[in-house]
Amino acid sequence: MPLSPRVPELTALDLLLSVARTGSLGAAAREHHISQQATSERIRRLEATLGVQVLRRSRQGSTLTTAGALVADWAGQLTELAAGLEASVAALRAEHHARLRVAASLTVAEYLMPRWLVTLRHQVEARHDELSVQLTATNSEEVAERVRDGRAGLGFVEGPAAPDDLAWREIGTDSLVLVVPAGHPWSRRRRPVDAAELAATPLVSREAGSGTRRALEVALEAVGHQSTEPLLELSGTAAVRGAVLAGAGPAMLSTLAVADDVASGRLRTVAVTGLALDRRLLAVWPLGSSPRGPASDLLTIALRGRSQR
Repeated sequence: MPLSPRVPELTALDLLLSVARTGSLGAAAREHHISQQATSERIRRLEATLGVQVLRRSRQGSTLTTAGALVADWAGQLTELAAGLEASVAALRAEHHARLRVAASLTVAEYLMPRWLVTLRHQVEARHDELSVQLTATNSEEVAERVRDGRAGLGFVEGPAAPDDLAWREIGTDSLVLVVPAGHPWSRRRRPVDAAELAATPLVSREAGSGTRRALEVALEAVGHQSTEPLLELSGTAAVRGAVLAGAGPAMLSTLAVADDVASGRLRTVAVTGLALDRRLLAVWPLGSSPRGPASDLLTIALRGRSQR
């Protein structure tokens, strides 16, 4: 049967979700690469279609009304389904033999990507298609560069901010945690480490350009501190984790990377106060395009995994 004229356009609902997430019509406009005036007009048309006010506008920004919060919740479910539909149709258009070139930050590559690729492989086999995957695991800065120059069609990065010259979508979040081996003096510490002490402490650290290191630097800079030189600088999450386990010193690592060691007691977490240590995990691809074929399938799998974590 025909849809009611009260059913809004998906693009307008997606725009509402961006306004809700960013708290600003201007920020949402930049995210969708349209003008703020066009964004405001689309939201007004959405309200007219629905017959309810979804945003409360003020000089401080835009916030959802009670009705808007309900609409945004339903819209999130609908846009997820639409993304799945797009991925399925893209798969129908794809050739029977496809090649996927993907780059991922080391945290994503080591702790999330294996499960995603197994799921992707099962989907491809169920369609009786063939797929070859080229995965490059590197730091977030290099991932973005590979997407920019076409060496990867899809990338996964971590950090406090998205590259401003790439299209992106948030696929999850994680947090940084301060860890030490069981025998370290801080393992028995009851008082949290504050930002000043952490900034002055040489840490076992990832290399410059990694999402993990950059997230800590941004968190410290936000409260007026700068990290001291690392105790050790290593080029992989596993190497940093191994050095901490060997007693080299404390480190800031993703909760994804140390969950098993913390659960077993091999590593201990140390409370940190005064810092925002949450960070976003983002899928990125070239501006002006959308992931197609197996890249679209992988993005859908990653988004689905967000709701399961």
